[in-house]
Amino acid sequence: MSRILITGSTDGLGLAAARELITNGHEVVLHARSSERTKAIGQLAAKSLGVVVGDLSNGAETRSMADQLNTIGRMDAVIHNAGIYSEPARGDTPEGHPKVLAVNTLAPYILTALIERPKRLVYLSSGMHQSGGREIEDIDWRRRPWNTGRAYSESKLHVAALAAAVARYWPEVLSNAVDPGWVPTKMGGAGAPDNLREGYQTQVWLATSDDEKARSSGGYWYHRERRKPADEVTDPDYQDELIRKLETLTDVKLF
Repeated sequence: MSRILITGSTDGLGLAAARELITNGHEVVLHARSSERTKAIGQLAAKSLGVVVGDLSNGAETRSMADQLNTIGRMDAVIHNAGIYSEPARGDTPEGHPKVLAVNTLAPYILTALIERPKRLVYLSSGMHQSGGREIEDIDWRRRPWNTGRAYSESKLHVAALAAAVARYWPEVLSNAVDPGWVPTKMGGAGAPDNLREGYQTQVWLATSDDEKARSSGGYWYHRERRKPADEVTDPDYQDELIRKLETLTDVKLF
């Protein structure tokens, strides 16, 4: 059985994945953005290996969360599930970043760098990454007028490229990105057309399965099938430029 962290596991896909993994006998570390949010997973928390707390829009809390996890011990897998979609304005995190960028891109980057290296990494992207574009210089949205849909698409392109970069730099780690589809969660809305179970099964499979396909790395997956991502995702030059930008924004070195 595996030891697995799932970020954003108090509701939606993260909660569903956690329930599935715990039911299957795995040791799961849950994550809540605040102590108040842990109340939403009280019964499940009792069955888990532990709960780490940290608001991923806050760099200091993200670092604290990494410390909490490292105290528990090395994970076999980490599912970077937490994400946000729509913010009406750029806003500012405590570090001065847009919240969408902080939660969807910077937090997975920081945690990847600071958590004791697991055997498997799974990053939740989105089909919307295809319209993310090559913008890197102003991913912090300091010069461009705020566009929440574009910011989300960019963040999901970033995280897919991060997964591919990790696969390239750390060949001993199985690193993959997942498009869960447009599923009926709080983020996706009740009318979302995709299957919720299919939405979380792929990351569970990539985190735990001994299936030959699941033991590959550098893939972009949808419902356990490998798909072609945007060209930027598999472009080493784009990956390296992105990583340099993220290092500058976070003051955290990954590779």
